[in-house]
Formats: sequence, C-alpha cells, structure tokens
Amino acid sequence: MRRDIFQAIADPTRRGIITLIALQAMTPNAIAENFNTTRQAISKHLRILSECDLIKQEQKGREIYYSLEIDKMKEIDQWMEQFRAIWETRFNQLDTLLATIKNKNNGQ
Repeated sequence: MRRDIFQAIADPTRRGIITLIALQAMTPNAIAENFNTTRQAISKHLRILSECDLIKQEQKGREIYYSLEIDKMKEIDQWMEQFRAIWETRFNQLDTLLATIKNKNNGQ
C-alpha cells in the first residue's frame, strides 16, 4: 500500500526520524536509541517512511542503514512554497504598515 507523504510527516516521531537520518545513515537500533519507544514501534515508522519513498535502505554486511531520500523531500518543499509566498507577501504588507505608522508617529 502506498501512503501519502504528508500522512507520513504528520507524525512527530517520523519527523524526528527524518531529522536524524538527514544527517547520516543509521541502523534501526541507532534510530530507536533516540526515542522513548520500542524498537518495534520504530520499525513500523520506518516501514511507513519507506512506503512513502521518503527513506531508502541499504544493506551493509548484516546491518541495514536508513537514509533520507532527498528528491522526495523536494516534493514537500514544492508544496510548501505556495504558502511561503503567501506569508512573505503578508509579512511585507505588515512591514509597510509598521513603517507607515512609525513615520507618522515620528512626524508628530
């Protein structure tokens, strides 16, 4: 079953896993050490992230290492860009308003 990437990142533990493995590839046990949860719960989160193609796994000897799939993260960034543009416009309008009020008060 393919899951939606936005469902995957909705969970704070999965966002934490993404943050961890963005820095370096890690084994499930190394990932689990960073959370107050069971190894089985971490495995479930890893499976969901894998199903969304947000992470990839690589076998190195007897260990499996998980790393971030950067291209899939770009999809999230592209979706967020529309909101970034809206908020930047609003902040610019607020800056203009505050500057106008400041100038008006300094002129009195």
